[in-house]
Amino acid sequence: MSLVNRQILLDNRPTGEPSVANFKLVETPVSALADGEVLVRNHYLSLDPYMRGRMNDGKSYAQPQPLGEVMIGGTVGEVVESRNSHFKAGDKVVGMGGWQEYLRVDANQRGVLQKVDTTHIPLSAYLGAVGMPGVTGWYGLVKIINPKAGETVVVSAASGAVGGAVGQLAKARGCRVVGLAGGPDKCGQVVSELGFDACIDYKAHPDLKSLSRALKEACPDGIDGYFENVGGMILDAVMLRCNAFSRIAFCGMISGYNGDPIPMTNPSLILVNRMKLEGFIVSEHMGDWPEALKELGAMVATGQLKYRETVAQGIAAAPEAFLGLLKGKNFGKQLVKLV
Repeated sequence: MSLVNRQILLDNRPTGEPSVANFKLVETPVSALADGEVLVRNHYLSLDPYMRGRMNDGKSYAQPQPLGEVMIGGTVGEVVESRNSHFKAGDKVVGMGGWQEYLRVDANQRGVLQKVDTTHIPLSAYLGAVGMPGVTGWYGLVKIINPKAGETVVVSAASGAVGGAVGQLAKARGCRVVGLAGGPDKCGQVVSELGFDACIDYKAHPDLKSLSRALKEACPDGIDGYFENVGGMILDAVMLRCNAFSRIAFCGMISGYNGDPIPMTNPSLILVNRMKLEGFIVSEHMGDWPEALKELGAMVATGQLKYRETVAQGIAAAPEAFLGLLKGKNFGKQLVKLV
């Protein structure tokens, strides 16, 4: 019996806020493999904020997601058929399989598939704590913020897959760690489960003065490092509390993903405090991935790095789950379970 692959395509580009109408579910037959190819049954699909930017047609650090093609996305799964000597049926692999149930790929392409060991690390973790989000957090913290023991590090979107890793890595380096998250439940779990020293509910502080006051209480010695995922008023409030020679790693600016401008209220503070601000794209630093994955993998395998997953069921649920991610409805890594 021939296999049928269910796929989610980008059908049209959003104007402002995206909706499920931007996506289209299709079914296509899986054709026979050619020499060198591998067929992977994807088990989990990763949903990540960067995908929102790729839906636009504007200039960015990466090419836009083409219309009428399978949405880009990281996947983990199992090889079910192979005509490539480097892979065999049963191998667990990670790759960019996209929003689809099966991936047919020429495995001779360098880096297109990576075998992973699930003896001590669950397969899904290779899309989160021991995958791109974990490495993103590691790079921004270690290579840009470079915190020293005793310093204060603040993390926005602290309950997300990236932010949660940043905070725990900073705690392991002897820092005071303060998170920002939406809602008392998330904030409580950031402290109790992930080990942050404090977490501020930004939804309880609707203006700059209120949020700045909350940051002052949580960071009595000021802020030495900040991992930025959000932008907007949160960045303004953090800037007001930053110490001289503080460092900010810019990972995401989700408050502007729908095209809204995100001005900075007090850019003069960059000069006054001699601050270092650096944006980064983790895929441009592949040489640092082995060092990052070694630390992250060891911490996950030994239970030192805690992580949460929010899991939607089935490929058809991917669009709604993605829109929920953009609104902060997930806790930890947002996944779609495909088997």
